[in-house]
Amino acid sequence: MKPFAYHRPTDLAQAAALLASTPDAAIIGGGMSLLPVLKLRLAEHAALVDLGRIDGLRNITAGNAELSIGAGARHAEVAASPEVARTIPALAALAGGIGDPHVRNRGTLGGVLANSDPAADYPAAVLALGASIHTNRRSLLADTFFRGLFTTALEPGEIITRVTFPVPLAAGYAKFRSPASRFAIVGVFVARFAEGVRVAATGAGPCVFRVRHMEEALTGSFTGQAIAGMTVAADGLNGDIHAEPSYRAHLVGVMARRAVAAALAA
Repeated sequence: MKPFAYHRPTDLAQAAALLASTPDAAIIGGGMSLLPVLKLRLAEHAALVDLGRIDGLRNITAGNAELSIGAGARHAEVAASPEVARTIPALAALAGGIGDPHVRNRGTLGGVLANSDPAADYPAAVLALGASIHTNRRSLLADTFFRGLFTTALEPGEIITRVTFPVPLAAGYAKFRSPASRFAIVGVFVARFAEGVRVAATGAGPCVFRVRHMEEALTGSFTGQAIAGMTVAADGLNGDIHAEPSYRAHLVGVMARRAVAAALAA
């Protein structure tokens, strides 16, 4: 790891000013993704701007129709939150299955979304629930936020502040995880709303994506049988030492049915 300047601002205005005035500065939340990259010298930054001391970024509040989670909320906090458990229990279960205790007690919701790792869990929930990602400049819909491999709609210097989730009628998440990292080899989140069902898959492709034909089938009948035998095309899916594209395509169908079962059992 090469030397860098380190800043710990106490408010968003100060953080934004540091990012604007420091060439090649990077935002750090929990550091679970950024620090390993720096240690391996896969990236270099002149400065890190740590958001950990900014008040309000870890707040979790819930109403009957919407759940709001601060970008700085740790995974363990989301997993243990009574508000999350009451409104979207599938999201609490997802957070509780991320990484190991060290990762869950350091990693943040905003950091995961900004990184857009293809195997991260949160993007599936954010996309399936139709969440809104709020920054210090604007609000972005989940459908337009994720752009590709480690790529989002965030502009330089833009800071995620919170995420708001519409509360679904039912939701479930299932993942086939790597036994070493607990990253999703394939994970599927399903969310049922009055107007229809949304299904999002992570781990399968370069970026989280919606599974439209499963959404249509589940909107007609929210049962595992409605998507029995369904899968996705293997073209363009990830292939690595854990699973080839055709196996990941198969797993999307399997995890989708398990996610529906989890939603119905909640």
